[in-house]
Amino acid sequence: MSDSDLINLYSGRILELAANIPLTERLADPDATARRRSPLCGSNVTVDVKMEDGRVSAFGQDVKACALGQAAAAVVGGCIIGRTRAEVERARDQLRAMLKEGAPPPEPPFDGLEVLVPAREFKNRHASIMLCLEATAEAMEQAEKAACA
Repeated sequence: MSDSDLINLYSGRILELAANIPLTERLADPDATARRRSPLCGSNVTVDVKMEDGRVSAFGQDVKACALGQAAAAVVGGCIIGRTRAEVERARDQLRAMLKEGAPPPEPPFDGLEVLVPAREFKNRHASIMLCLEATAEAMEQAEKAACA
């Protein structure tokens, strides 16, 4: 990886997203919380969710990640309210396939993750990019299990 490749990776749009992550207030009374950490770079994301009728009704996130992980969290935060676990898991799987297999970007409403297509070539950044969707899917699963208990 050359320095110019890395500079190109951190595009203006990625940096703009990273600087404007929505829903960064943790929830006072979440239905579930999940934390994910990338062992490679130390990035971590903590997600709180409240669920109503199988959909996210409230969301909070604490993001301590590189600009790519922050950009992914910004896209997720911008469209997470009202989403089902199936939608989040599909987006997570599509994002992973986009990064690792060259698949198309996730479908709407998570299509904003397309901005991270250039990160395909930087495998050491993939784990950080995946953190928010992985933590969100995990928290939603926990909330659904708790609701059924």
